Amino acid sequence: MTAIRLSPALLLAALLAGCATPAPVPGPPPAPVSVPVVQPIPGQRPVEDAAPPTPGFIPPQIMRGPGLDGVIREGPNHLIRQFGQPRLDVTEGDARKLQFADTPCVLDVFLYPLQPGGEPRSTWAEARRASDGAAVDLLACMQALRETRGQRRDGPAIEGERE
Repeated sequence: MTAIRLSPALLLAALLAGCATPAPVPGPPPAPVSVPVVQPIPGQRPVEDAAPPTPGFIPPQIMRGPGLDGVIREGPNHLIRQFGQPRLDVTEGDARKLQFADTPCVLDVFLYPLQPGGEPRSTWAEARRASDGAAVDLLACMQALRETRGQRRDGPAIEGERE
């Protein structure tokens, strides 16, 4: 009889042991995080860093290339004088994005501080067609927006614009 009474107890213990989860087995370490490599646009020189890294500050990469003087490393007021009021002005943390748009194209200009606590400066720009978003020549887009801005100056004044 003792054997019969032990059997249900053993059976119950075996059933409960089947419900227990095994201890986690350590797996392989996670793969290292890859940092995307920024490829320069053909015909442009590679990007450069703004300032050496300091604790808590990551310097932005600065776009370089012919025809970018007067746009890259400039502040928002200079860009607004060139291209008019931005359609979008988005701030996130210490970064800022200005989007200038008209019939020919859309120009996105990205501004970041070049040193800890500095004012945001334009470090990168991208251009696309306004109609379908297809990439277009950056310099041609900037020129088209400048020309459109100049045509507006010949017409009625833009609200808030000083002569």
